[in-house]
Amino acid sequence: MMFSGCVMFRSTTLHMVDRVTYFSVPPLHAPTTRLTFFSPSSPFLFKLKPTSLFTSSSSFFALTSPPRTTMLHHDPLVSDIYATAISATVALSLLRLWQETAKRGIFDQKLNRKLVHLSIGLMFMLCWPLFSTGNMAAFFAALIPGVNIIRMIVTGLGLVKDEATVKSMSRFGDHRELLKGPLYYATTITLASIIYWRTSPISIAAICNLCAGDGMADIVGRRFGGEKIPYNKDKSYAGSIAMASAGFLASIGYMWYFSSFGYIEGSWKLVLSFLLVSIGTAFVESLPISTELDDNLTVPLTSILLGTVIF
Repeated sequence: MMFSGCVMFRSTTLHMVDRVTYFSVPPLHAPTTRLTFFSPSSPFLFKLKPTSLFTSSSSFFALTSPPRTTMLHHDPLVSDIYATAISATVALSLLRLWQETAKRGIFDQKLNRKLVHLSIGLMFMLCWPLFSTGNMAAFFAALIPGVNIIRMIVTGLGLVKDEATVKSMSRFGDHRELLKGPLYYATTITLASIIYWRTSPISIAAICNLCAGDGMADIVGRRFGGEKIPYNKDKSYAGSIAMASAGFLASIGYMWYFSSFGYIEGSWKLVLSFLLVSIGTAFVESLPISTELDDNLTVPLTSILLGTVIF
């Protein structure tokens, strides 16, 4: 609703006509305003007009304001160092939480593993806006999952013993399992950060379908997956539907999230594209080849390939 008001100033000189200044107060939901001046002969000395929050109906989620150059410090390098420290602290704290739940047996080991799978990548992606718009920002962000790649390799090879990590990330408690799914997981997030970063919907699709999609597929499939898919008895309709739904909803959420910072331009067309990628990825995940190779490899690869064609 537009509220209007007027202020009247009476001149102290006799026989002069009262001057009236009109102004308009922009609606409360308008994020920015534009000041428009009129000619002296106009009865309106100035008027504030609210600018549109969205550029058009086809780009409903796109903000008009550009992304901030830095968020934590005026120097991009220092800002990225701060962002790396904060992001690493958040990721390690969450990982430590799941290690403790695995050690204490609070959740079933397979469920605990999927909770790690579902949360770590999505939480890390929430920290991306902390980084600057400089050329090195993506590399600073990639350091965090990149270090995890090294951890997976040295622990998976048995060079370092880390029972908490093995328990929280493996299916059967074998350290060599870290060289497959967990290693592919960390590699996907690292490459998505470096190659696509927060300005590309491909990175959103790859990480959201890997984390939210694949994570929910296993959780829902184990509980409600009584009816199996004919071409793969290890997969269920419930799991595949849950994967497509979770991957799609998470993608939409991050599309809105990054568009609110001005990194991408969200649109209804992009929403449809995310839906197609999530459905296609869920289908590939249901195929026997995903069981043989590891869905932590086939899911992000499918998301990237489909995203390259569709987006």
